Amino acid sequence: MYAILDIETTGGKYNEEGITEIAIYRYDGHKVTDQFISLVNPEREIQPFVVNLTGINSNMLKNAPKFYEVAKRIVEITEDCIIVAHNSSFDYRILKTEFKRLGFPYKRKTLCTVELSKQLIPDMESYSLGKLARALGIPVSDRHRANGDAMATVKLFKMLLNKDLEKVIIKSSVKNDKKPKMASNLKDIIEELPTETGVYYIHNDKGEIIYIGKSNNIKKRITQHFTNKSSKSKKIQALVSAVTYEKTGSELAALLKESAEIKKNKPIFNRALRRTIFTHALYSFTDDNGYINLKIDKSNIEDTPITTFSTRPSGKNFIHKVTDDYNLCQKLTGIYATKTSCFNYEVKECLGACVNEEPPSEYNKRVQALIEKYSYKNKDMLLIDRGRDIDEKSVFLIENGVFRGMGFFDLNHQINNREILESLITPMENNRDTQHIIHSYMRRNKRLKIIQL
Repeated sequence: MYAILDIETTGGKYNEEGITEIAIYRYDGHKVTDQFISLVNPEREIQPFVVNLTGINSNMLKNAPKFYEVAKRIVEITEDCIIVAHNSSFDYRILKTEFKRLGFPYKRKTLCTVELSKQLIPDMESYSLGKLARALGIPVSDRHRANGDAMATVKLFKMLLNKDLEKVIIKSSVKNDKKPKMASNLKDIIEELPTETGVYYIHNDKGEIIYIGKSNNIKKRITQHFTNKSSKSKKIQALVSAVTYEKTGSELAALLKESAEIKKNKPIFNRALRRTIFTHALYSFTDDNGYINLKIDKSNIEDTPITTFSTRPSGKNFIHKVTDDYNLCQKLTGIYATKTSCFNYEVKECLGACVNEEPPSEYNKRVQALIEKYSYKNKDMLLIDRGRDIDEKSVFLIENGVFRGMGFFDLNHQINNREILESLITPMENNRDTQHIIHSYMRRNKRLKIIQL
């Protein structure tokens, strides 16, 4: 649990500042669960430059509560939370100073979104909240007011959680939890999980991730883990202390995050899995007569396939389907082994490429259309899929046939700005597994929107 906050002060000498406004959002990693926003009477003068910056003046604060009147609420809303702020050392110091004046020790763990942004979004021109938000397409209202800046920090932190493939933030949060959910209380863990698509992380009592999985129904999948009688499931049940998750909305996003994060984190119960998640691929070659032939074969690391398959039967089913869809020759797609004409030619459903009657140029146009649809070799494009919320979409960037990464964008913002797009994207490795995941998903999902860049 996180307490994301922003504080406006009077300015002045170090450790003599007073709070003029505070906004705190209690955030569970997915949504805001509580909030507290208030002006505060600092009982001291506000520096003129601060008045000009924030618009908060002494007249506005005459009837505002003093700090001791809001202190209890601040303690309650930040209880068992990690304090998150943009330049958290400043906000946390101010809070501790105010509590110290009341004779109350205030201690919380902290996370700084400036430092996290430098690690997870490198090479930005500036890491000030205003400029960073602008570069990332995060809307900010009431800049230099506590509520506006705190809400912008919530949106930034949500983006940083998504970019944190090594799950450093989540592991730290689980470890900080004062009341770990022990394995004897598995039902309580299940009750807090969503029935939505995403990636889930099973933690031990040290916060370490021991298993990563993906599901279209996280609650149902975790229930299976906790009720299964297999040897691995029993070991997980004995070690689990907490389950965290990330909603992705898109199954493609969940598949890619699961694959990348297993490789990054190497959980103990994932290590034997997924050395290769596909075995066969579709290849093309041009024969002596100038016709493009297709064939399903074992995947070869040295060759670039058109698309890949988990099994030979799934490849065979695909080649049968596209042979009909694109009116291709059964002989040239490897379905019908013959030295003469194919079966479809005999029933007048093949245009005669098998016996050199159809010109290669005409036949090859249809094959190229198939290849164009199912391959992203040398292409610059965006794949757009479902987001985590109704007003959001997921986006996957492919440049020159290479998968660069994925991210999420608000439907209220255009993604035609290349700089904003690239800052939204979480860089991910382009490997055989990610290529297969994308190929397979593009084949199976007709609703996937493709934008050529």
